[in-house]
Amino acid sequence: MKLRKLNSILHRDLGYLFFGMCLIYAISGIALNHLRDWNPNYVIKKFDVILNEKISRDEINKDWIISLLDDLDMKKEYKKHYFPSNSTLKVFLNHGNVEINLETGQGTMETIRKRPLLNQFNYLHYNPGVLWKWFSDIFCLALLIIAISGLFIIRSGKNSIKGWKGAGYTAIGILIPLILFLMYI
Repeated sequence: MKLRKLNSILHRDLGYLFFGMCLIYAISGIALNHLRDWNPNYVIKKFDVILNEKISRDEINKDWIISLLDDLDMKKEYKKHYFPSNSTLKVFLNHGNVEINLETGQGTMETIRKRPLLNQFNYLHYNPGVLWKWFSDIFCLALLIIAISGLFIIRSGKNSIKGWKGAGYTAIGILIPLILFLMYI
């Protein structure tokens, strides 16, 4: 088998084999690049809570809290509650929490849910275990092979690595990360 044909086969087959991994790392990479802009793992919503009646700390028990949560459509979410201060009630939910100021009757409810797929992709991006680490390392080696073999698929002409377009794009692809790296150090 000729070297050029082996190069094309290797490039093609590794591309097919690691297509799913490319999607996982590309999607989670974009999400994780924007951690300062949003939470890529969870959807967090806040709601105002206002008590209809004034109640003292001594009158509050689990049944009263379950009744309150029932009004908020969160009855099945109750985990436990406590009083961080004499005037504050904190209720822990399976997927969030409620905090109420007993003096004013005002509070907030925060609900948390995992973002479908994105949460799982991000989890994998962080290398959760030994097997994933090894598979991920193999993927990285495959990416190197895919990148290098891709340079030599086109034999000649302006689009090949020897031509102005192929060599120019390759040079730009090396220069942009290098320039950005130098800007940040």
